[in-house]
Amino acid sequence: MTTTSPQRTRTNRTSRSVLIAAWAFPAMVLGGFALLSGIPLIVMLVGSLRDARLHALGWWNAAALTAYGVPLAMWLLGPSQQPSLTKYLPPVATGVVVATGVVVAIAHHLRRRRSATQGA
Repeated sequence: MTTTSPQRTRTNRTSRSVLIAAWAFPAMVLGGFALLSGIPLIVMLVGSLRDARLHALGWWNAAALTAYGVPLAMWLLGPSQQPSLTKYLPPVATGVVVATGVVVAIAHHLRRRRSATQGA
């Protein structure tokens, strides 16, 4: 007698890890972990490249990457004496990165909700 493992039913919903990373990105920047917030950003970018349903969010992810990458490059390449990216970011730049991250997270959330209703 052979036992079969129960099959997983794959829904038409987008990746939960990408959605969590999308919300973690602005939360980490706002919480003072600006350099580490690059990890959820990378998860979002890789997840949107791997999942065909998330290709439409490429422009949103590019906006988040730009909003994060420009201050990061300025901190790394410039003559900054600040020990961390969080301390280097002025309040306006922090606001831009967080606002962009929240907009991207909302776009991911709406895409997930839309794909769930289409699959049902």
